[in-house]
Amino acid sequence: MRLSAIHTYPVKGCHRLDHDVAPVEPWGLAGDRRWMIVDAGGVGVTQRETVRLVALHATPHGGGLLLRAEGHPELDVPEPTGGEPVAVRTFRNRKLPVPALPAGPAADAWVGQVLGRAARLVWLARPTRHIPPGGREHDTGDQVSFADAYPLLLATAASLDALNGWLAEAGEEPVPMARFRPNLVVEGASAWAEDDWAGRPLRIGGVRFRAAGPCDRCVVTTTDQETGVRGKEPLRTLGRHRNVNRKLLFGLHLVPEETGSIALGDELLVG
Repeated sequence: MRLSAIHTYPVKGCHRLDHDVAPVEPWGLAGDRRWMIVDAGGVGVTQRETVRLVALHATPHGGGLLLRAEGHPELDVPEPTGGEPVAVRTFRNRKLPVPALPAGPAADAWVGQVLGRAARLVWLARPTRHIPPGGREHDTGDQVSFADAYPLLLATAASLDALNGWLAEAGEEPVPMARFRPNLVVEGASAWAEDDWAGRPLRIGGVRFRAAGPCDRCVVTTTDQETGVRGKEPLRTLGRHRNVNRKLLFGLHLVPEETGSIALGDELLVG
């Protein structure tokens, strides 16, 4: 089994970046989901609420972030170095707000124009817990980015092939891996092999991870990540074939157990 794709999402919910090599930090891949767009109440805005996020392209660079979207001028946003932190939440029902630094009026105006709604851009200067402890079998620890639940998400090419086989049988079009927004894609595993990895140690290249359980999928998977068009698949088919305790499963959450670097072609070892 080998690593065939590496992705990050610099602004939570934005278009992906592809990598050949990526540093692994305690809270996930370097540069992944350290920025987030929030509403007036400080709650994260995701593709669940607005598909317009697929149009937002963000590229981190030393000391800042370059924002791009078709029909809008590019905007270079420096990492905030001062100012009063604001309390934000990744979801409205999350009880643990985390301190983030505002990116400033220019960035707020830019993201507001792209999304067509009032919004603010914030930066997570110090990754910290935003998920209450004790609520999950495999805890994330105290260092987490703006990711929904866990630092990284892994998916296998064979499981996508199996899902697309079910879609074909139902007369539906196949979906690309981008629908599931993984950080890591692995080739060479059998379909749904990742179901048996939960709770076990993994090694990718020279970096050790802990498998933290399967990922419960949401409406974001029904959104074309290039056009923003939303349909009913693959959630409907996952509901028929991968419904476990009312959770529609695809992919595996990971927690880094050490820092280092991973690269395309790295071998994945389980146990």
